[in-house]
Formats: sequence, structure tokens, C-alpha cells
Amino acid sequence: MGMIVELGHFALILAFALAILQTVVPLVGAHKGWADWMAAAGPMASAQFVLIALSFGALTWAFVTSDFSVALVVGNSHTLKPMLYKISGVWGNHEGSLLLWVLILSLFGACAAWFGGNLPATLQARVLGVQGSIGAAFLAFMLFTSNPFLRSGFPPFDGRDLNPLLQDPGLAFHPPFLYLGYVGLSMAFSFAVAALIEGKVDGAWGRWVRPWTLAAWIFLTVGIALGSWWAYYELGWGGFWFWDPVENASFMPWLFATALLHSAIVVEKRETLKAWTVLLAILGFGFSLMGTFIVRSGVITSVHAFASDPERGVFILLIFAFFVGGALTLFAIRGAAMESRGVFSLVSRESALVLNNVLLAVASFVVFVGTMWPLLSELAFGRVLSVGAPFFNAAFTPFMVAIAVALPIGAVLPWKRGRLGKAARSMVGVAALAVALGALTFALQTGRSALAPVGVALGVWVVVGALTDLWQRGGRGAIGLRLRRIARLPRADWGKALSHAGLGITIFAVAAVLGWSTEDIRVAQVGETFEHNGYEFTLTGVERVQGPNYISQTGHVEVRRNGDLVALLDPEKRVYPAAGMPTTEAAIDYGLTRDVYLALGDPQDGGGWALRTYIKPFANWLWGGAILMAIGGLVSLSDRRFRVAAGARKAPAAATPAE
Repeated sequence: MGMIVELGHFALILAFALAILQTVVPLVGAHKGWADWMAAAGPMASAQFVLIALSFGALTWAFVTSDFSVALVVGNSHTLKPMLYKISGVWGNHEGSLLLWVLILSLFGACAAWFGGNLPATLQARVLGVQGSIGAAFLAFMLFTSNPFLRSGFPPFDGRDLNPLLQDPGLAFHPPFLYLGYVGLSMAFSFAVAALIEGKVDGAWGRWVRPWTLAAWIFLTVGIALGSWWAYYELGWGGFWFWDPVENASFMPWLFATALLHSAIVVEKRETLKAWTVLLAILGFGFSLMGTFIVRSGVITSVHAFASDPERGVFILLIFAFFVGGALTLFAIRGAAMESRGVFSLVSRESALVLNNVLLAVASFVVFVGTMWPLLSELAFGRVLSVGAPFFNAAFTPFMVAIAVALPIGAVLPWKRGRLGKAARSMVGVAALAVALGALTFALQTGRSALAPVGVALGVWVVVGALTDLWQRGGRGAIGLRLRRIARLPRADWGKALSHAGLGITIFAVAAVLGWSTEDIRVAQVGETFEHNGYEFTLTGVERVQGPNYISQTGHVEVRRNGDLVALLDPEKRVYPAAGMPTTEAAIDYGLTRDVYLALGDPQDGGGWALRTYIKPFANWLWGGAILMAIGGLVSLSDRRFRVAAGARKAPAAATPAE
């Protein structure tokens, strides 16, 4: 068994040596014009992926077989743990998550080698060279400061177990999706740096960078949605977004990836906004680097966490400074070469996309300032501050409202030059419907904030606006003829409509959950019935249950409405003896228009149990909207892949269907 672990360690060292070669050989080859040196990049990228996959397989084997001669397994596993969490324990820690990150990085590099045959040889070599350099930096970071294969001198009989909060299916799948998103942005970064070295960005470059960015954006969307859903049902506080640094770390790259997607369209279609798009690619990856690793180094939770482990922290800062600083320096030198060919008027699709970009970028910087301010204030003034949800809600919401208001109009504007009046006229019916439904909602709810009605109006405006855009693309004529034309539209048009509709549904759901949720906290006696928001709750009993690696106090609650049984819910309070940590397992009755949400607290001195009850309207629509956005991205990607290959075969700057 130890032999497999040693092989894994050896494969990692070989991958590091190969990553250095993959950095030097193709870049020198592209500079000198040596075809054989450039051709070496592809096989090197493939070999690096195979070596890191071997290494990851060896670490997974150590976790699955509970090999306690490996220090990482001792700290993050336990023989009694269910198999799913033994496997997710591989990336439920700093060292293992780094190995997963590098594995995904090498996979993206290998994909660029396998599917990038249509790229110009020098551009492909430079992209793989830059990708190799990122891999080399992180492999060095891992081998020298965070080696996952370190041995324990005296292997214990059992491990210390994985953090109980991470022993959950949602969190087993959440980090791999997030990392696929973070690392996907490294491809956009590599393309940007390769283009800066060449001094050339054209429509073909935009066509190549978009599928990579779109893939990263889809993974980030799914990862963030999974994390939010996990926080909702696992932490027992009934919320779905806390604005904590870990959440913000994934949200900032998502905002930049969204901006990058939209500006790459302009580069591809109109050969303008080139410098801005390259800058977004650099910043998007910069934020994903900062997010992943500053959170991993514990800097944000406290400067002291950073101070207790300065070696890793300094290494991370050096990597960040080298890649982001180096790329921005290169941008300052070569950015002037990216002059734009296309001109456009103030009212045009290009201008609408510029507005979208500016709002997304500023919103991301607002989140960045709020996330980093506590750290800066502690470093500079020695004062410990916390920046909470009120700041983020007040500072961030206006930008999202502005995006939602501008989106349907911007989507129907023509390229180059448009007339605002004409575009607005086509959306008058949508606006009237949105305002009417918002006003109706406001009239029906009594004595509550205007948040939910505004959310209803914005959500309807964005969703119906996206559908109207599709309908208008069907042209004029009989309904049957229009529907046939709409069905034949490029998949990118369908993907855009689905993603925009998903955003509208999410906006509505956020407003509904925040505006209409009700909460009841009480001491419930066994057998006692109480009423909350039209539902009757009866705590029928609490029993002690022995789980595989935890002990649980499980409550049994009957939920009725007008005397009819709605659900039997079993909220739990668990304790994991190996980790010595309690967790709350909420019990939720999911419904189409509302969730009934129960969280069991501690037993009380006078008898009875603390019980928190929430009624959450339209909570499921929140994750449904996010999944619809991701599906829209997938539909677009299926079209892009087909068109990229076909377009590149015909001519680098071949015209593509209008979007």
C-alpha cells in the first residue's frame, strides 16, 4: 500500500519537472519559429495530465483504504466514515484541494492540446506554455509547502475525521465544480497572455476564448448554486447567502467571467473592445487565484492565521504577484497594439455590452472592497472590523438592479447603430406587464417592504424580455411560420434566452425569500401544537439515534394545514465524537411555492426543546434559476463547439450567425 503512495509522490515530482519543460520549450519555439519545439507542447501537456491523474489516484487510494501512514489521511479521515466522504475527504483539506486544482489545470491544458489543432501553431504553443507555467508554480507550491504525501511517523489506529460540516453530499460535489470554474478561467488568462506576447487579438481569438470562458462560467454557476443550497439546508439558519469571504471568493470571478463572456462576443463579432477583453481575462483569473488561495491560506479569517503559516502565505502572494503583475505589465506595454477596427454609436448592442461590463466589474470591486476591508483595517490600523450583509446588500444591489433594467433593452438593440425609441417600443408590453404585476403584488401584501414587489417586477421584466427577444427573432408572418423560424435559430440564441430567463427567475426568488419569509423561534414541549403562518406544528418526540460516525438527537414533527397532514419532518442535532463537533441538520418539506423549514436546538432547563420554524416562499426557484442559467450556457456551448471547429476550418475570420 505504501508503494502506491510513493508512486503518487514520484509522479507529482515528475509532473513538476515536465511543467517546467512545458513552459520553456514551446515559448522559446514560438519565439524562434522552431516548429518541432512548438509541436512538443501538446504531448507534454497530455503527459502532465496523466502524471497528475496518477498522483491524485494514489492519494484517493490512500483515503479509500484508510492508509494512516499518510499524515493527510490521519487528519481528514476515519475508518467508520461513509465511502462518499472518504473520497470527498481527498479535497476537503488544503493539500488535497491543491492537488485537485492542479489536476483540473492539467486537464484544461491537455484539452487545449487535444482540441486546439485548428489554432495557429504559435498561438497554441504560447497558450500551452503559459498554462504550463501556472502548473509549474502550483506544483512547486505543493511540493515545497503543502505536500499531500507526507508520512506520519507513528500511524494511529484511526483518523481524526473530516470536518463534520463537510460530510454532506452537497459539499462533496461543490468544490470540484468551483475548481473547474476557477481553473477554466486560467485558459482565458493563457489566451490573453499569448495574444499579448504575439501582439494580436482578432475575431478568431474571440471565437476561441469564448467556449473556454463559457465552460468556466457554467461550472462556476453550478458550484456557487450548490454551495448556496448547502448553506441553506446544512447550517440550520435558514439563509442562502451570507456574504462571507468564502462565498465572495467564488462570486467575484463569476462576475468577471460573465463580463468576459459578453465582451468576447464584441471582439468576435465586431473586432472592437479588444484591450478591455484581454484585461478582463487577466482580472478574472487574478480574482479566481486570489479567491481560491487567500481563502485557503486563512488570510481573510484573520491576519493571525496568516501569521501562523507565513511560508504558504508568502508563496501564494509571490505566485499572485508574478502572474497577475506580470500579465498587467505586459498589458501596459502591448495594450496599445490592440487597436479596434469597429466603430459603434452610443446606442448600439456594443454600448449595451459595455454598460453590462462596467456594472459587473464595479459590482465585483464593491464585493472585493467589502471582503478585504477587515484585513486591511487590521493590518493598517490594528482594528478588527467586520463587514456584514447590510453593507453588501446596500452597495451591491443597485448594480444588479441596473443590469436587470438594462438587459432586455440591450439584448434587442442592433450592432453598430440602433435607435433607443424603436428598441423601447418593442418592449412596452413587457414593461407594462412587469409594472402591473409588481403593483398587484404590492397591493396584495399588507404592511411589508417593497422589496418583493420590486423583485417581482424586475424578474418578470427580465424573463418576459428574454422570451420577447426570441419571439422577435422569428420575424413577421403567421404564428406557425414564426415558431418554425424560432426553432431553427442558432443554439447560441436559445442559450442566451435561457440564461437571461434564469437570471430573472433568480432575481425574483431572492426578493421573494428575503421579502416574504416568516420565522418562529420557541421552546416546544413534546406533544404541544403551535401555529405559524397557517401551518400547525406538533413535536411528537425526540429520540437518540446512533449514526455511522455520529450520535444524533432526532426530533419528530407533524406539520398540518387546516387539519390535513402536510409532512412528517425529522430535524436533527448531531455530534461527531472523533471531531468533537456538533452540527444542525435542518428538516425541510420542499414545495413548488414554499419550503417549510425546521431546525432543532438544544434541550431546555424547564423541559422542551428549542425549535426554529421558517416558511420560505419560492426558495427552490432560486436554485432553479441558477440551474436554468447553467443549462443556457450548455446550450450555447453545444453551438459554439460546432461553429468553432467549422469556422476555424473554413477561415479564421469566417462570419458567424448573428447573436
